[in-house]
Amino acid sequence: MGIIFDKYRSGINLGGWISQSSLEKEHIETFIKKEDLEKIASWGLDHIRLPFDYPILEDDENPFSYKEEGFKILDKLLGWCKDCSLNLILDMHKAPGYAFYNNSNNNILFSDEKIQKRFISIWREMAARYKNERDNIIFELLNEIVDAHGDTWNKITRKTIEGIKNIDNERYILLGGSNYNSVQELNNLEIYDDEYIIYNFHFYEPFLFTHQRASWTPLKNIDINQPYPGKIEGIDKLKTFFGNQKPEQGKSMTAETVFDKNFIEYMLSPAIKFIKHTNKELYCGEYGAIDHAEIDSRINYMFDMKELFEKYRIGRASWTYKGMNFSAIDGNGNSISEKYIEALTIK
Repeated sequence: MGIIFDKYRSGINLGGWISQSSLEKEHIETFIKKEDLEKIASWGLDHIRLPFDYPILEDDENPFSYKEEGFKILDKLLGWCKDCSLNLILDMHKAPGYAFYNNSNNNILFSDEKIQKRFISIWREMAARYKNERDNIIFELLNEIVDAHGDTWNKITRKTIEGIKNIDNERYILLGGSNYNSVQELNNLEIYDDEYIIYNFHFYEPFLFTHQRASWTPLKNIDINQPYPGKIEGIDKLKTFFGNQKPEQGKSMTAETVFDKNFIEYMLSPAIKFIKHTNKELYCGEYGAIDHAEIDSRINYMFDMKELFEKYRIGRASWTYKGMNFSAIDGNGNSISEKYIEALTIK
């Protein structure tokens, strides 16, 4: 069956905990607790994707020296996962010299060999520490690459994989592409003849639905309430947005465009072709719809995503468990909807 559909079939992200957060002690100790893992397991999910930022493990002022308190956080989560029969993906969300939300001038990982050595060294340290935790931990090298030159990333990943494999030749590694881990970039990744290298992408199509009124996007000032399924709302308001966008995979947007499962399946076509042509397992590390969307539309969307992931045997983790504008729980820690949770689960 393969490790993805066997052990990483449907999970959820723990975004905002030790990534894209203050990393202060109080936040780390209170944002996620063992009870959260127990709740996630009770929903019927089989794994956690953990975004982490490198400063929990290494300070810029003291490179190549690793912080035990940071590894204690990872070890504690791993213990909780084992107790709850959940598997774990360790996703480096922010690396030395790189963050997906920085502009390219600040992302020196792709051009600075000294920074690259730090990046590789962190993963070698992880490989050494977790060598006895094999198929219950997968390493995801880096979140959402924005480097425009895919071959640069291929060269870095090749060195990183070699560094990890020199320590643990049976370590499962997740590898994603450029343009924010776009499904369209899968074919630009180097294909390894190695069962332990698994390819992944992120999927937030249709963007007009999943990111409607998102404050960090060009949609922030466009007041629309986009349903799913349904035709595009407020096409006139979106003229400026469309003016800066290329048609996705040749699919132009008009007032008659319908966002539905057929649309999603079309947008997933690069992933479907990738599986067919490479015979590789595929994993979607992030998908979901913003909480600006009506709850019924979010539920409809997540059910359609579930059906397509199951149809093409793509493992996945929804974004995200708590907060971050895509939350699966409310302010009281309860699920936003039983139907929403059902849409995340394997059954």
